[in-house]
Amino acid sequence: MKSKSGLQVLVVEDEPLIRMLIEDMLIEIGCKNIKAVASIDNALIFLADNRPDFAILDVDLSGTRSYPVAALLRSCKTPFLFVSGYDAAILDAAYADVKILQKPFRIGDLDSAIEATFGLGPADKTRDRGGS
Repeated sequence: MKSKSGLQVLVVEDEPLIRMLIEDMLIEIGCKNIKAVASIDNALIFLADNRPDFAILDVDLSGTRSYPVAALLRSCKTPFLFVSGYDAAILDAAYADVKILQKPFRIGDLDSAIEATFGLGPADKTRDRGGS
């Protein structure tokens, strides 16, 4: 099992400041191999030649759902989670089993999600569906 420093993480987020914040959080928790992209097209191009260990997908990318990326990740058995400023109710039923972190989230929330996914350490919750 890889440590967090050995994980390749794909971040798909269209808002530049949020994308940089997520990258910074990942670096702070020990991830060193991070690829961040801003669009579905760029994510699919990256995934054509790469298989990350984990991915973080913004649900809404400039008005388009990130489901094509999620479908490809799922078909490759790559674990991923969604992030969104909206409630988990916006998710398509096909992704009801996928963890979603509601923005804004804390570094501990992200760290716990990664640890739970890979069994790297204790996690507060294995499933956090955001606000009530």
